[in-house]
Amino acid sequence: MWEYINLIDISILRFIREYFSSPLMDSIMIFITNLGNRGFIWIIIGIILLISKKYRKIGFTMLIALAVTSLIGEVFIKNIIQRPRAFTTFPDIEIIIKAPLSYSFPSGHTASSFAAAVVLGYYIKNWKYLFYFFAALVAFSRLYLFVHYPSDIIGGISLGVVCSLMTIKIIENSKCKKLS
Repeated sequence: MWEYINLIDISILRFIREYFSSPLMDSIMIFITNLGNRGFIWIIIGIILLISKKYRKIGFTMLIALAVTSLIGEVFIKNIIQRPRAFTTFPDIEIIIKAPLSYSFPSGHTASSFAAAVVLGYYIKNWKYLFYFFAALVAFSRLYLFVHYPSDIIGGISLGVVCSLMTIKIIENSKCKKLS
């Protein structure tokens, strides 16, 4: 089973490299992936939302979802699975960003981007597709830059969505009305 998944992962990465690679795309993907570094863009947005009484609940929910996602993904799952990064499989590929030091599965950039996008989309419904699109761009940038396999991305999406939906449900069902 893992061999089959690995074969699909490698085929998709090679396809992306062959048909999407260009100097312009390199610059765009580096910029997008840097926005997702350590979830800082999402943390900043969450803090800005916390400041506003009108959006405080959204900011609080997003920051909790990000913290839960990071704790589960970065602290536990990555260290249990210990999957090497995609670029280590391809000695012929020269990566164009600083090589990440952590393990590959699940993608932390993707998990945090989807955790934030789901929370934002839940509360700001008119913009939800824009949030999902940006999260998908971050996820694609990780494939393009050869730091993740597609299955890492799927794992990151799943983790981010599940953690954010659980966080939303807990906060929506809580008795704490001070956030509203």
